[in-house]
Amino acid sequence: MGWITEDLIRRNAEHNDCVIFSLEELSLHQQEIERLEHIDKWCRDLKILYLQNNLIGKIENVSKLKKLEYLNLALNNIEKIENLEGCEELAKLDLTVNFIGELSSIKTLQHNIHLKELFLMGNPCASFDHYREFVVATLPQLKWLDGKEIEPSERIKALQDYSVIEPQIREQEKDHCLKRAKLKEEAQRKHQEEDKNEDKRSNAGFDGRWYTDINATLSSLESKDRLQAPDIEEHNTKKLDNSEDDLEFWNKPCLFTPESRLETLRHMEKQRKNQEKLSEKKKKVKPPRTLIAEDGKALNVNEPKYMDTSLIDVDVQPTYVRVMIKGRPFQLVLPAEVKPDSSSAKRSQTTGHLVICMPKVGEVITGGQRAFKSMKTTSDRSREQTNTRSKHMEKLEVDPSKHSFPDVTNIVQEKKHTPRRRPEPKIIPSEEDPTFEDNPEVPPLI
Repeated sequence: MGWITEDLIRRNAEHNDCVIFSLEELSLHQQEIERLEHIDKWCRDLKILYLQNNLIGKIENVSKLKKLEYLNLALNNIEKIENLEGCEELAKLDLTVNFIGELSSIKTLQHNIHLKELFLMGNPCASFDHYREFVVATLPQLKWLDGKEIEPSERIKALQDYSVIEPQIREQEKDHCLKRAKLKEEAQRKHQEEDKNEDKRSNAGFDGRWYTDINATLSSLESKDRLQAPDIEEHNTKKLDNSEDDLEFWNKPCLFTPESRLETLRHMEKQRKNQEKLSEKKKKVKPPRTLIAEDGKALNVNEPKYMDTSLIDVDVQPTYVRVMIKGRPFQLVLPAEVKPDSSSAKRSQTTGHLVICMPKVGEVITGGQRAFKSMKTTSDRSREQTNTRSKHMEKLEVDPSKHSFPDVTNIVQEKKHTPRRRPEPKIIPSEEDPTFEDNPEVPPLI
């Protein structure tokens, strides 16, 4: 059985960031709700409310929803229209497939002056003679009834025949109320008998049956102690009994009433509980993981786990390391012996991984000097390699006794470097020079 709780409303208010006081639309369909409550206090601004396919038996606790425009109560157990006078803005009301037999209860909707659409199909009252004419004449503000538009001529005719139709509706209502009273009595009597049978089954003997003869009971118990059936056979018999009861329930004919809907829900809950009990019995306790073999050798073990820093326990041993996370182990066998006292475990600041440092036994860690020496040795090695390469280099040699081949070494001759001499300036004789001779055939210098 479902109840309207604050948590249920918040889970269905994700479109409004789970804020319920300013909620304008709420859907609570198929929640097995039996009673309307709390909504008028927590959600005053609701405009649309979906409550179809539940087990609501009475319209209540919605009169304070002044802004409500659309209310869907289809597929419920409602038998009477009431407590909607306070919904001043109500424009659409859906009561499809309920158990409304008091058709005269629609007079309470006359106060909802904004009501334009009404759905009553699938109710007992919808099968009454002159049902549509009575509703049209009673609610003058209505524009649509059961998805069909109301014509002006239809309204005029319904108002003219209202005085004749109303007594007929009253008689049909009385007949329906008498039938409902009989059905309620039968349902209550049947429910009481089922409760008594369940009490007898729960208080029955050790083997689940009743005995009148004490000797027969003792003999049956003795035979039961001697020949005990295995648990598997008991489980199979119970399963067969449940399946037979289930088939018998669903094949049994019954009327469509609010009581039959509640009975169906109770049966489904009973079946669900039985399945849960059987599943719990089927569950087997897992044996603990084997971490150490019989010969004392540690094993590699890793179980799936969720990382949680507060639940990590690291155990470093000389030959293996074990990390326990929420009771699930991760064990790793080490290829060499380590020092547990000098080991450390911490979270990496860059990657967030768990880093476990375990120094080997007999190994000296010198920090920065070790790295410096390794760098020095690599440079020295590179130098030695270059020296050895230069030493092993061979030159091409040519035998000078063989004249058939040219002397390769003297192909390119080295030029001797001689200092350059500056050119001596030419002395141009002038006319005043006594040795100067003027030849007329020589053209003048420009």
